[in-house]
Amino acid sequence: MGEWIRKNRKEVFQGHRVKVYEDELVRPDGETVFYDLVENRDGAAILLVDENENLIFVKQYRNVLDSETMEIPAGSLDPGDTDFLVTALREAEEETGFVPQKTDYITTMLASSGLFTEKTAVYIGTELRPGKIHRDPDEFINVIHVPLEKACQMIYRGELCDAKTILAILAYRDMKTKKIVEHINKI
Repeated sequence: MGEWIRKNRKEVFQGHRVKVYEDELVRPDGETVFYDLVENRDGAAILLVDENENLIFVKQYRNVLDSETMEIPAGSLDPGDTDFLVTALREAEEETGFVPQKTDYITTMLASSGLFTEKTAVYIGTELRPGKIHRDPDEFINVIHVPLEKACQMIYRGELCDAKTILAILAYRDMKTKKIVEHINKI
């Protein structure tokens, strides 16, 4: 069998934050197929852990869900920027008023590898120092502190649904039980 070949990419929509393309592809068996692709800027997210080992979330409205959700602080890289950690630290301070003195990189994830180009680097931040909240004008956020065990229960009850948040919580739980310490130390 051959390989996948992109014959054409056509922009079909330009939104406020995303571009949508239609890709014309040739499969390894020679058949032509069409796939959608959504392009968005890459981003970074960070799970903050306070001195009492509570996890810090931001509660905010999300139009996709038409309700409020709890997530870890996150945001898009500024145009032309390539430093995921700088973005994670900026968002932590802007949204929560906390600045971690220690960070651990967990992974870079795709929310949906079959549709979106956006990559999100995920970090855990500890040893928090006070910073200054300076949210965007369209951000209406409440900062919530939740114990780890309760956050894990919230995942399995369906109360937390954001992929980067779930990934960060479970990674932190594994760190606490020493399951991924070797992984982090190798990075």
